[in-house]
Amino acid sequence: MVGYAFMGAAHSQAWRTVNRVYDLPVRARTALICGRDPGQVATAADRLGWAGYTTDWRDLVTRDDIDVVDVCTPGDSHAEIAIAALEAGKHVLCEKPLANTVDEARAMVAAADRARAAGIRSMCGYNYRRVPAVTMMRQLVAAGRIGTVRHVRAVYLQDWIVDPQFPLVWRLQKDRAGSGALGDIGAHIIDLTQFVTGQRIAGVSALTETFVKERPLPAGSSGLAATVDGDSPEGRATGPVTVDDAALFIARLDGGAVASYEASRFATGRKNALRVEVNGSLGSLAFDLERLNELEFYDGTAAGTEQGFTRILMTEPDHPYLSAWWPPGHLIGYEHSFTHQMRDFLEAIATETDPTPSFADALQVQLVLDAVQRSAGAGSSWTDVEPSLAPVAA
Repeated sequence: MVGYAFMGAAHSQAWRTVNRVYDLPVRARTALICGRDPGQVATAADRLGWAGYTTDWRDLVTRDDIDVVDVCTPGDSHAEIAIAALEAGKHVLCEKPLANTVDEARAMVAAADRARAAGIRSMCGYNYRRVPAVTMMRQLVAAGRIGTVRHVRAVYLQDWIVDPQFPLVWRLQKDRAGSGALGDIGAHIIDLTQFVTGQRIAGVSALTETFVKERPLPAGSSGLAATVDGDSPEGRATGPVTVDDAALFIARLDGGAVASYEASRFATGRKNALRVEVNGSLGSLAFDLERLNELEFYDGTAAGTEQGFTRILMTEPDHPYLSAWWPPGHLIGYEHSFTHQMRDFLEAIATETDPTPSFADALQVQLVLDAVQRSAGAGSSWTDVEPSLAPVAA
């Protein structure tokens, strides 16, 4: 695995757990973790359960005893690492969003297609697909329980950068992150709604905003353009925020539904609030991440005296992913979605099938992100989402 911060810790937890929960045809051994700082990556290896560590990701690609490379780095290095790993014959799991640009994502899809011909698998890590309630939503939509999907609304709200003195971390730099709230959390609700409905976003009208345009540089930072801000504590040097703080857009889906999306890291009081509702001709479904073990279902075909949103507690062994966990009524949490992700990835490798979401699926999300940015840059003009089957850029 490359990277050991937030996502690295979440993935490590899942790799340590997956074979202890599920009976799988292969067993994962956490062999080598990579990070740039020797001391910190050594500490991370011990804390997160990795047998060894390195400061050069190329060591993971060249070692014969490593079969899978898990990419948990900032987006600016996804393409280089993933393509090299695939070309070296390693299966690759890459965190979302797939890349920082459409061209990088297309190159990754091309590499994945070449590797697939040799039996090498790849997958993008959209973990919210693996929340049991979300998978159940998809199953109910596919079964026609809410009829024709007509309207989708999705929001993902956080507040961790509301303080203007919060430092200029990599997630606030376009060259490292690609975009701000749009790619960081907006990508999740784009993928989630397309996964649930089976429809793809075809066009958008968007706006983005950056509320705090200069932030203090992190301690010990270098290589960033800086000015001295007399209003910051002790006159600390500051640098420009080059990504969006919030992104809002409306959309049309290719199956005829309309949708609205909101992603913000300036929603004061909201820590990790994701909510999706899908309205159909026969009913509705709603999911709230703050009530992760519940799914709301409105059956419009029931007698009028019986209608109302039903709360389904997602803890039954017949619910998606839950057969290996606890007795009914005993809840699971955020980290379990990553364990489910690793389960599906390992099963696909063992059975020589294609895992989802594929790099091609993740490219389609990247194309939506690109359309949103282009629309916002053109004053919210209607912008079609580029077809994902267009040729790979040279």
